[in-house]
Amino acid sequence: MIVQTINEHQFREEFREMGRGEQFSFEGLGLLFAYLEQVSDACEQPYELDVIGLCCDFAESTPEEIARDYAIDIDEVTWYLHQNSVIVGETDEGTIVYRQF
Repeated sequence: MIVQTINEHQFREEFREMGRGEQFSFEGLGLLFAYLEQVSDACEQPYELDVIGLCCDFAESTPEEIARDYAIDIDEVTWYLHQNSVIVGETDEGTIVYRQF
């Protein structure tokens, strides 16, 4: 197996090349990249990039969209995500990057 280390710019390019460049915002992809690096370091295992898998496993949405999609009250979004998922981070625009469930 050959493992290649990529930087954040290359990570974003992989999404664009796979036709998934609009799946996450610029900042959202940065949060996802940092999260995956952190998990990889904690597990002491390299992460094998799977753009399509990431697009299936993670999402970026506004709190309003999450409340609508999961039929919960807007005030419960953060609590609900902490109980049922993983919050990767929140962008300056107010969207939340999280693991879908």
